[in-house]
Amino acid sequence: MAYELPALPYAMDALEPFISKETIEFHYGKHHATYVNNLNKQVPGSRFENASLETIVKEAEGSIFNNGAQVWNHSFYWNCLKPEGGGEPEGKLKEAIDREFGSFGQFREMFSQAATSLFGSGWVWLVCDRAGKLSIVQEQNAGNPLRKGLMPLLTCDVWEHAYYIDKRNRRPAYVEDFWKVVNWKAVEAYYLNRVA
Repeated sequence: MAYELPALPYAMDALEPFISKETIEFHYGKHHATYVNNLNKQVPGSRFENASLETIVKEAEGSIFNNGAQVWNHSFYWNCLKPEGGGEPEGKLKEAIDREFGSFGQFREMFSQAATSLFGSGWVWLVCDRAGKLSIVQEQNAGNPLRKGLMPLLTCDVWEHAYYIDKRNRRPAYVEDFWKVVNWKAVEAYYLNRVA
């Protein structure tokens, strides 16, 4: 089974001025594509030859895990963003965030702190457990909360390739702009699917 680079859900320049077309060209067109290509070279002959990406994320180790998880993580990340996004969540997701973190403002501050303080490369996630309880999780490198039985709802990629073209070493500036393109409808759909 060959893994494919999923189509971006918007044009490469659609997140400007917050994330540039050039960043998307490199991040999606080079980095994400390379993880897909590497995975397709590594799985033949392994026990993951016909496995889903989710199975690879949950069970694989080493290079197959690293490339498979990065394919999954990036595909999820692109869907967490949208042109003219941002603002605040609504409905049951908003209620859950207020209940768990005190307010959306406090959640945003905690998530931003987790994103800016993660040492090295990795991902920051809003997740929920089987009971619907929300939490913020830092994962280094290709880490994914599915391995801990948690359901990803939102992620921010804090590998340098996510922001270095636009922001150089100013990760906090990237995180600030990330909030302006979050696709809260998608995040809410993930949450409702988990708690339904």
